[in-house]
Amino acid sequence: MLDFFSIFSKGGIVLWYFQGTSQLFTQPINALIKSVILQERSGNSSFTHDALTLKYKLDNEFELVFVVGYQKILQLSYIDKFLTDIQMEFRNKYKDVLQNKANAMVCGFDFDETFNKMLKAREEESRKEAQAGRKMRTFDQSDKSKKTVDSMIVNKKEEKKAKGKENKPVKNVGPKEPEKPVESPIKPESNVTVNGDGLDEETIRKNREKMFSMMNSKKKPSSPVAKKAEAPKKKGKQATKWDLNGTNRDMVNLDFSNANGAAEAAVNAQNEMPSQEEMACVGKMSGGLMDIQPESEEEEEEEFEEESASTSNSSASGKSGGGMFSMFKNLVGSKTLTREDLQPALEKMRDHLIAKNVAGDIAMKLCDSVGAKLEGKVLGTFSTISNTVKKTLEEACVQLLVPKRRIDILRDAMEAKQKSRPFVITFCGVNGVGKSTNLAKICFWLVENNFRVLIAACDTFRAGAVEQLRTHTRKLNALHPPEAHSGQTMVKLYEKGYGKDAAGIALEAINSARDLRFDVVLVDTAGRMQDNEPLMKALSKLIKVNQPDLVLFVGEALVGNEAVDQLTKFNQALADHSNMTNPRLIDGIILTKFDTIDDKVGAAISMTYITGQPIVFVGTGQTYTDLRNLNAKAVVNALLKA
Repeated sequence: MLDFFSIFSKGGIVLWYFQGTSQLFTQPINALIKSVILQERSGNSSFTHDALTLKYKLDNEFELVFVVGYQKILQLSYIDKFLTDIQMEFRNKYKDVLQNKANAMVCGFDFDETFNKMLKAREEESRKEAQAGRKMRTFDQSDKSKKTVDSMIVNKKEEKKAKGKENKPVKNVGPKEPEKPVESPIKPESNVTVNGDGLDEETIRKNREKMFSMMNSKKKPSSPVAKKAEAPKKKGKQATKWDLNGTNRDMVNLDFSNANGAAEAAVNAQNEMPSQEEMACVGKMSGGLMDIQPESEEEEEEEFEEESASTSNSSASGKSGGGMFSMFKNLVGSKTLTREDLQPALEKMRDHLIAKNVAGDIAMKLCDSVGAKLEGKVLGTFSTISNTVKKTLEEACVQLLVPKRRIDILRDAMEAKQKSRPFVITFCGVNGVGKSTNLAKICFWLVENNFRVLIAACDTFRAGAVEQLRTHTRKLNALHPPEAHSGQTMVKLYEKGYGKDAAGIALEAINSARDLRFDVVLVDTAGRMQDNEPLMKALSKLIKVNQPDLVLFVGEALVGNEAVDQLTKFNQALADHSNMTNPRLIDGIILTKFDTIDDKVGAAISMTYITGQPIVFVGTGQTYTDLRNLNAKAVVNALLKA
């Protein structure tokens, strides 16, 4: 029933394998290594490749990987137990050989007979369990057998009384004394009649007169002086009066055809002229972008020494340490780390990652991956444990942030230019994340590297979107005038107004760029929430029709769990609405507002973990030069900072 079973080292050397079918198992194992083990996604021990399900187990003491593969349609309940049994049997049988790694690479492992015997026994046991079915519990094993017959009788009236007594507050009151009859204060004479309350008719009459006099005093109208003293009542809602609403009085101010219009145009032109600070930035972004600068190693060592000192002082005084790695003070050196030893530390690590804005599910999977790498390792002293745990978490995070493939826009744009076609980049994302602003930053960077850029205004939904891009275009042309580039206009805006088909505008813009010999086309799209199906269909149509070279998702660094939902649903919508076997998905990420989050950089981890795609640009401000490359080490340092 098993397709294959393989035991190999983490260096990639196969020590032993079993093949149950004629199909080669190298491709599924290579996919497992590439997509799971190397990408630090080993928290989940199951992996699916085509029609196969692969389950694996890591042995960190001897640096081994045990992998079993079987058909996805099969439901084999014994696989997990069988995988653990094979691991323990192989370790115990070849322990001496595995300790000497040099001999282990050349030694032959005769494990066929043992494997077949254990597999046969496990399959036979599973078959018997399936035939026997689920055993029913006896009456003595059930909870009902512990109840008496009287306790099973339900009396609704008594239940209501009990509930009523429970709801009423109980007062500690002593036994009640017998009530004494109350004597009437008025002793009736022989000629005076007394009612049942002990009052005579004269007293009742006086009480009635007193009550009527009080009622009449309340009904007396207030004096006019008192009315004047009262505060005036609030008026109703007033109609809003808009300035310059088109009346005859406003016609003079609304007339821009003569001197007023010329003055207004002069003011607008003055506002669009770049300042001296902006002109000083020209020429500083040629070539590749700068990385986000990490903390120096000396600062890191000082912080770690302070953290270790605080941990030792707190342990001496009987108090818990403040650092994230203070949980490891209870781990004794020279022992094999088990899951129980690591569990408290992993839980605190997960809370630390969530506090740094990592999504909850991603933090859990990342901690499981770190635990899987540490479980079974034999370490030395406490300092070795602390350093190893920190290094393991750092390696896992860096491995996540390092892209599978490097996106070099300058190189790709140059190749497209040599082929006489424009390089097309499409920007997408939710509302208000800074798509148009970061598009202008990238446009400035491309112009600095002598690329002519055409901006396609495909946001035909938001009011002011076209005007925003028009303003950026004028300012960029002012920073790089045609005179400085052999009379060529470096930036041009292609727009068709509002309410038009975005896919058609993008197609026309690409054709226009090809005719006018523009090198790069930047397609700006409307912001849309991930649950808005009509707008997601429009985005999928735009990408399907135009087939851009790069689809970049623009996301905020401020979000936490929302980043996972946004990216997952964007990718799912692009796949569902494309009607293609190999749909175009998100190729990269632009992380904006990175300067507002301090050390809460968890959104970068969440986004790269979900998509597996790199973070191409990082926005660090509002000027054209505030654009950086992601430095994985800087992000991880901020992530692990206590």
